[in-house]
Amino acid sequence: MRKTKPKKRIILPDPKFNDTQVTKFVNNIMLEGKKNIAFNIFYDAIDIVSEKTGRNGLEVWKEALGNVTPNLEVRSRRIGGATFQIPTEIREGRKQSVGMKNLINYSRKRHEKSMSQKLAGEIIAAQKGEGAAFKRKEDIHRMAEANKAFSHFRF
Repeated sequence: MRKTKPKKRIILPDPKFNDTQVTKFVNNIMLEGKKNIAFNIFYDAIDIVSEKTGRNGLEVWKEALGNVTPNLEVRSRRIGGATFQIPTEIREGRKQSVGMKNLINYSRKRHEKSMSQKLAGEIIAAQKGEGAAFKRKEDIHRMAEANKAFSHFRF
């Protein structure tokens, strides 16, 4: 690489749970710089999750996030005119980021009234091992499993 690597930005913990992972999640929810609205959506969703499950909402969210984070992904690599899908392990930071983005994107596509209700529904579904975000993780793993024969092309 030509330039030096950029410095890692320090992410401050959120005010309610004092957790940096929550702040990263809220940053992914945020649209057009409206961070306060994103925090309200997340906190309302956690309250809804704790009402529906009867457990601590933050623990359910962390469990759901763990269920939707993939370990493998396929990357395209061109070798001798043919393009192969090569399964590779995902580094830790990207794993977390992909899991969060999948959870948020599929909660946006749900059919409930508010975004906090949509997010709560997707969190509960992901915690049970159901839902679209969990299905996406399974699809990614299935694709990696199907292309396991090309894993010797890894770079």
